[in-house]
This record gives sequence, C-alpha cells and structure tokens, in this order.
Amino acid sequence: MRRIIGLLAIALLVFWVLAQPDSAAGTIQGIGNALRDGAESVIRFFTQLVQ
Repeated sequence: MRRIIGLLAIALLVFWVLAQPDSAAGTIQGIGNALRDGAESVIRFFTQLVQ
C-alpha cells in the first residue's frame, strides 16, 4: 500500500510539472526560499548567541 501511494505521488508530481511547469517552478522556488530563510535565521541566532 505504501509503495502504491509513493508511485501515485510521483506520477502526480510528473503530471503537474508537465501540465503547469511555471506553477511547479514557482512552488519549488518558494519552498527553496523558505528553507534558505530558515537556515539563515538559525545561523543568525547562533551567531548572536556566541557574540
């Protein structure tokens, strides 16, 4: 069952990229920006903690 759900998720992801590439790219960029901002916040926190 878990394998079927994984394959279905991959198939939907591929369909989404093929059907709406601009939307998919924008979403991935948004996720990347959020991850980068989070990492920069953690770095800033530890930098301030050490000083």
